[in-house]
Formats: sequence, structure tokens, C-alpha cells
Amino acid sequence: MLRSGTSVGAHYREARRAKSDADFVSKMEGGLQELDETAYWLELLCEAQLANPDRLGPVHAEAEELTAIFVTVVKKVKAK
Repeated sequence: MLRSGTSVGAHYREARRAKSDADFVSKMEGGLQELDETAYWLELLCEAQLANPDRLGPVHAEAEELTAIFVTVVKKVKAK
């Protein structure tokens, strides 16, 4: 989870330095994959009762919010 969770920021940073719209979309979609993986690990931790859902709930909500933001940005760039 640490790897996928921190990779999202790295993908976003790379996307900000993209050389083209296609490069930007590719990097943002990479970030989306990492967000999805992070959400998966958070769900597993809660379902396996390895972590307190009250503590992970806000983190999972943030992952979902970031996913919605990334999807919106990618759609807007693709629509250009």
C-alpha cells in the first residue's frame, strides 16, 4: 500500500511535466491505476480486520475523491 499510495503523487508530478496531451493522459492514467490498487489494499485491510475501519475510512474516501478528480481531468484532456 505504501508503494502504490505514494506512487500516485509521483505520477501526478510527472504528468505536470508532460511533453504532450497524450503523455499527460498516460501519466494520469498510471496514477489512476495506483489509486485503484491503493483502494484495493485499504479494502483488504478493513475486510481482514487488520486495521481499524474508522482510521482507514478517511484515507479510502480521499483515494475515491482523487480518483474522481483524475478521471475528470483525463476526460477533459481527451475531449480537447
